[in-house]
Amino acid sequence: VQLQASGGGLVQAGGSLRLSCAASGRTFSSYAMGWFRQAPGKEREFVAAISWSGGSTYYTGSIKGRFTISRDNAKNTVYLQMNSLKPEDTAVYYCAASYMDFNTVVAGRGYHYWGQGTQVTVSS
Repeated sequence: VQLQASGGGLVQAGGSLRLSCAASGRTFSSYAMGWFRQAPGKEREFVAAISWSGGSTYYTGSIKGRFTISRDNAKNTVYLQMNSLKPEDTAVYYCAASYMDFNTVVAGRGYHYWGQGTQVTVSS
């Protein structure tokens, strides 16, 4: 599967952005999906995951309550709605797909396919 992330940009602190990740292929609904981010000089960080059906979601503590992951299997797209953005959310955001079990993907492991990343910059 090929993934294409979009929707990044420059926003003021407190603002919102919605990232999208469009997938090619007919088997999108078979994959759990995740979002990761990497800030300059830092390691890649797992952010959120959603099960293949969309029925289960998981968030890391730093973004819980501010970000929402969702998916539309009819459109082969996963989303990350980001609200109340903070300067520390500045990073390149990546989407990823996995056919591993959900317990594995919520640990940030087992992702097989990656998008190219989209830059999110939050100004103070």
